[in-house]
Amino acid sequence: MGQLDGQVAFITGGARGQGRSHAALLASEGADIVICDSLADNSTTPYAMSSQADMDETVRLVEKEGRRCIAMQADVRRLDELNAVADAAIKEFGRIDILLANAGIMTAVEVAEMSEEVWGETIDINLTGVFNTFRAVLPHMIERGYGRVVATSSGGGHIGFNNLGHYCAAKWGVIGLVKSAAMEVVQKGITVNAVTPTNVNTDMIQNDACRALFLPGIENPTEEQIREAYIINPMGVPWIEPIDVSRTILFLVSPDSKYITGETIGPLAGSGAVNGAA
Repeated sequence: MGQLDGQVAFITGGARGQGRSHAALLASEGADIVICDSLADNSTTPYAMSSQADMDETVRLVEKEGRRCIAMQADVRRLDELNAVADAAIKEFGRIDILLANAGIMTAVEVAEMSEEVWGETIDINLTGVFNTFRAVLPHMIERGYGRVVATSSGGGHIGFNNLGHYCAAKWGVIGLVKSAAMEVVQKGITVNAVTPTNVNTDMIQNDACRALFLPGIENPTEEQIREAYIINPMGVPWIEPIDVSRTILFLVSPDSKYITGETIGPLAGSGAVNGAA
């Protein structure tokens, strides 16, 4: 018996990285899974987005756990596309119990040099994309009188970082959206929370552009230099693994957290204590 037997989880950005990890863990606990991803590169993001092969691998991992998986191409900037995924989930499974608004990107530019396009793409995906995800699924949850919603913010949703003004603005915005939505549905059987991880070992940070942010002026850095430069938390780890975030999310969508809503929780590897994250 799993903690989530008979439930259905909808996950944006589910083709790889954190989204894939969340899908596999929730499936192992008995949930059927619905994932979507854009499967297309962005105009300002300096690393490749997920591919169809990535999505197929997530489906394989879910099915390996004996659960069903719907996988659809959808861009979180398009509410109509997310509505289509939600409708497909309802048609196939008759319900959506869990919503993980996970899709996101990161680019690095100083505010004084940032183009409107860079600002707009980050805000559209990282903040408006979360709103669109909520908008597509919350009506179904309200109708049923039950839901567990978790949005992926960031340690950058509590503090500022050089070159990440647009990213931090979006992630702070996610927390404000989560707290507001939580109050709107608190009497409808739905909880809404945010996770705020430190660096996570995914393509978002494991790319040349991000390494240049952490190691300016250093070409071809060694693995040791990279790991040392990426340490931004008191525990002294350069990054955590996607499963560390997945386990936090599992707690927030499990029966053990029914009285937790409108909250933010790491895993921040100690940064919350230093920076006053709450």
